[in-house]
Amino acid sequence: MSRSITLVTTAVALVAVLLTGITCWYLIRTGAEAQQRDQLGRQAEVLSRTPAISQLLLYREQRLAGSNGERIAVVTPDGDTVGPATGAVDARMRARLLDGESVSTDAYLGGEHVLVEGRPANADSAVVLTQPYTVVRDSVSRMRQTLPLPLVVGLVGAGLAGLVLARRLSRPVTAAATAARRLADGQRGLRAAPDGPRELKDLTGALNILDEALVHSENRQREFLLSVSHELRTPLTATLGYAEALADGVVGPAELPMVGETLLSETRRLERFVQDLLDLAQLETDDFRVETRPVDLDALVAKAGTVWADRCARHGVRFRVERPGTPLNVDTDGVRVRQLIDGLAENALRVTPTGAPLVLALAPDGEGARLEVRDGGPGLTREDAEIAFERGTLHARYQGIRPVGTGLGLAIVHRLTQRLGGSVTAHGHGPEGGACFTVRLPRRPRPAGA
Repeated sequence: MSRSITLVTTAVALVAVLLTGITCWYLIRTGAEAQQRDQLGRQAEVLSRTPAISQLLLYREQRLAGSNGERIAVVTPDGDTVGPATGAVDARMRARLLDGESVSTDAYLGGEHVLVEGRPANADSAVVLTQPYTVVRDSVSRMRQTLPLPLVVGLVGAGLAGLVLARRLSRPVTAAATAARRLADGQRGLRAAPDGPRELKDLTGALNILDEALVHSENRQREFLLSVSHELRTPLTATLGYAEALADGVVGPAELPMVGETLLSETRRLERFVQDLLDLAQLETDDFRVETRPVDLDALVAKAGTVWADRCARHGVRFRVERPGTPLNVDTDGVRVRQLIDGLAENALRVTPTGAPLVLALAPDGEGARLEVRDGGPGLTREDAEIAFERGTLHARYQGIRPVGTGLGLAIVHRLTQRLGGSVTAHGHGPEGGACFTVRLPRRPRPAGA
C-alpha cells in the first residue's frame, strides 16, 4: 500500500510539472511575439507623433538606429506609400490607417515574413514599421533554452514532494490496515492514534469505535452463553439425577408420580428454552416470514384477552382489557402480533403478585396502533428499562431475586416488533405501579430497506 501511494502521488506530481512545462513551451512563442509587437507598436506610435524624425528616416532610407531590422514606410494624405517598407502595405491597410485605425498584422516584404505595426499620424498620414519574424524566433529560442533547468528542478521537487506526501498518507493508512487485520484475527483493546488528513483521522476513529463495539458485543455474548449454560444445567442436573435414581431402582412406587412430574416439568422447561433459542435465531435470519394482511387489532386483542383472563385468574391476578370496541385495522401479521402479546403478557404475569392488576390495552396511534402491557409488579429501574431487550441481561440481574424466565422473551419481542415495522419501548413504572411495555405498529409496514 505504501509503495502504491508513493508511486501514485509521485506520478501525479510529475505529470503536473510536465504539463506545466509543455504549456510553457507553447506559451513562450505567443509571449515572445506579443512582446516584439508591443515594442514595434510603441516605436511606431512615437514616430507617428514626431513627423520630423519619421521624415528624416524616410528620406535617408535608413533603418532605425540600433534596430533589429525594422523598416519604415509613410502613408501620405493622398494615399501614396513611400519608404523601404512600402511592399508590406496593401490598399486595405492604407485605407484603415487613413481612417484613423491602428494596424497590427503579418506580411511579406521582399519574400521575408515580417511583423507589421501601423499607427495613424497627424495631417491624415500614417507611419508603418516592419520587423523580420526571425527576431521572434530568435527570442523564442533563447527563452526555451532557459526552460529545461526550472523543469528539471520542478520535476525533482515534485518527486520529493510526492514521496513526502505519500509517506505521510501511507503511515496512517498502513496503521489502520494493521489494526483492521488484528481485529479480524481476534485481538481487542487496540487504540490507533489519529494521524494524517481528516478523512484518515475519521477512519482511525471508526476503527477505534469498532474495537469498542466488538469488545462490548463479545462480552455480551460471553455473558449470554454463561447464562444459557446455567439455565440448561439446572434442569439437566435434576433430570439426570432422577433418571439415575430410576435406573438404580432407588425410587419407590410411592415416589414415582412425584419423580415423573418433576421430570416432565424440567423437560418442558428445557423444551421452552430451546424453542426460545430457535425463535430468536430465526428472527435474526433474512428469510423470516411475515405474512402481511389487513388485521382488526380490536378483535385480536379481545380473543387474546379471553385466554389471558383465564390464566391470570388461576394465578389470582386481576386481568383487564382496554380496547376501542370498534375495528382498528392495520396491515400486519396477526399471528406475529398475537405472539408479541403473549410474550409480553407472559413476562408480566411472571412478576405480578397475587391480587395485583395486569392490563392489556389497545388504542389508535396516529395512523397506526399502540399496544400496551402493564402490570402491578415491582417495575423496572431506569437502567433496567434501557437494557430490557438485551438477551439475558435482566435474567442475569434478577435471577434469585424475583421470578425470571429464559432471559430471551423480551429479546424475541423486540426483534419481532422490528420485523413488523414497529417499535417497542419499556417504562419502569406505569399507571398500575409496575412495568409498562408499549408496542407501536404502523398502519402499513415500511418496505424492507426503506
